[in-house]
Amino acid sequence: MHPGSSNMTKVHFIAIGGSVMHQLAIALHKKGYQVTGSDDEIFEPAASNLAQEGILPPAIGWFPDRITPQLDAIILGMHARADNPELLQAQALGLKIYSFPEYIYQESKNKLRIAIGGSHGKTTTTAMIMHVLHQVGKAFDYLVGARLEGFAQSVNITDAPLIVCEADEYPASTLEKRPKFHFLHPQLAVLTGIAWDHINVFPTFDIYKEQFAIFIRTMEAGGTLIYNNADETLRQLVEVEGLHLKLVPYNTPIHMIRDGVTRIFFEEGYADLQVFGEHNLLNMHAAKLVCNELGINDETFLGAIASFTGAAKRLEVVEKTAQSVIYRDFAHAPSKVKATIQATQHQFPDRKLIAVLELHTYSSLNKDFLGEYAGAMDKADVPVVYFSKHALELKRLPDLDPALIKAGFHNERLVVISDKAALQTFLDAQSYKNANLLLMSSGTYDGLDIAALKNKLH
Repeated sequence: MHPGSSNMTKVHFIAIGGSVMHQLAIALHKKGYQVTGSDDEIFEPAASNLAQEGILPPAIGWFPDRITPQLDAIILGMHARADNPELLQAQALGLKIYSFPEYIYQESKNKLRIAIGGSHGKTTTTAMIMHVLHQVGKAFDYLVGARLEGFAQSVNITDAPLIVCEADEYPASTLEKRPKFHFLHPQLAVLTGIAWDHINVFPTFDIYKEQFAIFIRTMEAGGTLIYNNADETLRQLVEVEGLHLKLVPYNTPIHMIRDGVTRIFFEEGYADLQVFGEHNLLNMHAAKLVCNELGINDETFLGAIASFTGAAKRLEVVEKTAQSVIYRDFAHAPSKVKATIQATQHQFPDRKLIAVLELHTYSSLNKDFLGEYAGAMDKADVPVVYFSKHALELKRLPDLDPALIKAGFHNERLVVISDKAALQTFLDAQSYKNANLLLMSSGTYDGLDIAALKNKLH
């Protein structure tokens, strides 16, 4: 019996508490599968979500006796180690063991698979496509890396004829070191651009770039690849590796900004948007081309995309008044930081921009990578970089000298702060009259009091 068969399929998750793992567990449970799982730690919201569906493990820890020959599939999470006792038992019994993306492929073998890959804009482009498909009433499965308005889960597996996947280049599991997006084998794909990331996994840019070459190379002949033509590295790669595919280039669409609102034009039609920034317009062009491939015309697309408000923590409005806005954004890689600052500055050219970047990932805290940020914060009126000593300790990295950070960013105006209380004091002292605050991080600034900042606007 294989995953997706109509009999009661029995699936066990090793490390069920992961942010996407528990979502897949819930999706399969809803589909009617018998779902079990284990983990050595389950945080919120995963614990409540699993409990609500009745599939929260009865006890925390690993229980090899729960791994029996009756299981049809084992799904192995990212943080399960190679010596995990349940994994060793599954291997001893010769059970089918899948990483998350391998299992998604098993469940979608008979579907049209759409994959959105690239170093930036994956989540937003995927979210835009999902939003439009939802608006026009098309049935589809999905896999996306953020919470989206109008969708209860971030993973959904049903009997729908197509699946839309955010295609991540990070390794699949402890057993399977190849990137997740190598397992999806889409017939329709988007690549948004290539900018070096995850240096702990891909120590050189060439190794990182090669992952995208493999992705393109292994797409089925006759498939469609929609790619960002403005990205020189990507364009050259596609022209070498993508000759067996239908190639559809895209670039920034025609648009105008008036009173802080962006209007986008496709063919004869236009829409006033609730999102902004050149990177979002690029993402939207890619999303439109995917929707066109699925039989949705430009007029229908524009009508649907006008109500798209963005993915969580992607230029998310925290607080807004007539003269200032606080935004939160997930941006941490250099290309994302630059794009987000530029977008905010273009949208409100007459407002002061206070931009705070938290160095939180392994790459960003690594002194050898800091040079990649050269010029990334130049457009901010008040550029601030924050990092916590605790994050450095956790990642076993040496302390960072503020002078080193300023040199890496090529920015002498940079304010470097490494203490949460000092950051709070600094932000409290700023004037927010005719000014926007942009908070960029994949972390939480060690629990910065955002509510207190909201009050500063009023």
